[in-house]
Amino acid sequence: MIAFDRVSKRYLSGQQALTNLSFTLARGEFAFITGHSGAGKSTLLKLVLGIERPSGGSLVVNGHDLMAMSPKMLPFYRRQLGTVFQDHQLLNDRSVYDNVALPLEISGLDPREGKRRVRAALDKVGLLAKEKMSPMALSGGEQQRVGIARAVVNTPRIILADEPTGNLDPELSAEIMALFAQFMSVGVSLLVASHDRALIDGLGYRILTLKEGKLSNEANPHIKGTAANER
Repeated sequence: MIAFDRVSKRYLSGQQALTNLSFTLARGEFAFITGHSGAGKSTLLKLVLGIERPSGGSLVVNGHDLMAMSPKMLPFYRRQLGTVFQDHQLLNDRSVYDNVALPLEISGLDPREGKRRVRAALDKVGLLAKEKMSPMALSGGEQQRVGIARAVVNTPRIILADEPTGNLDPELSAEIMALFAQFMSVGVSLLVASHDRALIDGLGYRILTLKEGKLSNEANPHIKGTAANER
């Protein structure tokens, strides 16, 4: 699903964000990216999203060579990805339902099919009963669940998350991670950036550790997930 082969990223400012990064993420696999602040976690996710392009190496996602992809193909490509952010990025002037429906509106999906998908996504994250509420009326954990529902409403093959539990307490963080894990059973791959080692070390999923833009080690304490067990 995701294949980094000696990928490097150097910004025009001269900053070397990533150096010779190589790893693969299989279908239905859950992996964490961790490391110190500035280690390159967010840059790595931006490369997968196509927000940034590698300076060197090869990056292939869902069969798409991102080094060769034209700008006009990026919107189609990004519909295959779901993204979750630390700050939720919800629209407070829209209801919970409308926030989740936004990606489907942009893609031009038939409204009847869109309604089915939105309500299914909200049901999956336990917020169907709050579909008419404003995001401002929800707790931080509930807002993050809305963000997850929005990320999966397009039935993506890959979910990318950048510090999705950064503003949550340990109990809510564990709930969000358990929710992510449910998507593995339907073949979704998950790549989650997190600095919370206390949380991720106990979950048993693959851990990719970045240090100054390089992959310093890989931990697989008790790997869970079909794809990971096949490694």
